Amino acid sequence: MNGERAALGRRVDVAHDTVALDGVPLPVLPGLVHYLLHKPAGTVTTAHDPFGRATVLELVPEFPRVFPVGRLDADSEGLLVLTNDGDLAHRLTHPSFGVEKEYLVETVGVASAGALRRLRQGVDLDDGKTAPATVGVVAPGVLRIVIHEGRNRQVRRMCEAVGHPVARLVRTRIGPLSDPRLKAGQWRALQPAEVRALARAATSDKPPRVGGASTKTRRVGPGQRPAPPGRPTRPG
Repeated sequence: MNGERAALGRRVDVAHDTVALDGVPLPVLPGLVHYLLHKPAGTVTTAHDPFGRATVLELVPEFPRVFPVGRLDADSEGLLVLTNDGDLAHRLTHPSFGVEKEYLVETVGVASAGALRRLRQGVDLDDGKTAPATVGVVAPGVLRIVIHEGRNRQVRRMCEAVGHPVARLVRTRIGPLSDPRLKAGQWRALQPAEVRALARAATSDKPPRVGGASTKTRRVGPGQRPAPPGRPTRPG
């Protein structure tokens, strides 16, 4: 606690003390909640939309008030963390911690070896060159892309820059968190172990993944669309 080993029975002042386990800060303020939502396409990642579109806050409990950690654009789908834990949210989104985000991306056209190489090595965008990404081919026209930056519409802009605009984008993992059983529009509370895993992901030590399916590249049959979280691909 506060950089010192705490003795058994020591009291914690949640307003001032910092509590960590194995170097990972722990949430100790009362009333903190952490939700994992599968954002459906068409909803916006804001508290209020002047155009009257559905927002992600309408999909989770109204109280206590939470806010989304990072963003997914309106056309994109997939996993989003919502919380009232400001400290954890800051560390998950700050670029210095480099928390990974994984996406399943359906592109227009089949990416060539050269396009894949550019995505992996970094793509020149109008706000600078992107960091190297992990890119795997799931099926013709379907990529699995892992980045650790948080630029606006980054994956879409990367794919467009190499000549293959995105037709569909689903975020399948945030740091150590994935949940293929969570269907579009559904949410659940994170377990304490998942919150600790997220906190550890936002440190210099990267943890093993918890829960969810393996992230190994998997090919699907000809003509099949990749299944987003919650809809397993049926065998051909």
